[in-house]
Order: sequence, then structure tokens, then C-alpha cells
Amino acid sequence: MANKTVTKRDLSKAVAEKHDIVQAEAKEIIQTLLDQIIEEIAAGNRLELRDFGVFEPRARASRKARNPRTGESVSVGPKAVIGFKAGKKMSARAQNALTQLQKAAK
Repeated sequence: MANKTVTKRDLSKAVAEKHDIVQAEAKEIIQTLLDQIIEEIAAGNRLELRDFGVFEPRARASRKARNPRTGESVSVGPKAVIGFKAGKKMSARAQNALTQLQKAAK
């Protein structure tokens, strides 16, 4: 069973059908939510969505890396990254899905 890529369009269609609204309206609501998430992370805030997960800005320290072509050592500066930790409900559903896929593969 292959994984399907779900797009914002797919999400907006599902939300529109579930709440009996126009798909364009659902897409606008989803985009507003995503924009607000970006704003909060950019402001350095930790964003906690119960049962879904936690988004948190983190700083990655500078490090030494190696150029794969030349083998030369290069310095990579510090970098801001976004960490995500899945919530309990999401983790449980993902684990259940993985178990089902493993059973189907046998």
C-alpha cells in the first residue's frame, strides 16, 4: 500500500465537505491558520496544539562539515530550525497505521 501525498487543496476539500462550506472559504481558513503558525514560530514562540503536537524554534550550533567532492573541512554556521514533537493522539494513530502496514506487507 503506497502512501498518498495530501495537498492543501485536498484538505480544503475535506473541510468544505465536512462543514458544508465553499472550498475556497475552507482554503482561506486553512491558509490563515498556517500563516498564523508561521508568525508564532518566527516570533520565537512555542506552539502547542493538543493531541496534534508541539512546534518549537531551536538553534542549531555551528559545526564542522566535510565537502563531499573535495573532502575539505568546512565550517557551517549556526542555524535556526523548527522542531516538532507529535502529540499523544497523533503518535498513537501513526503507530497504529505503521502496525497495519506491516501486517499487510506480510
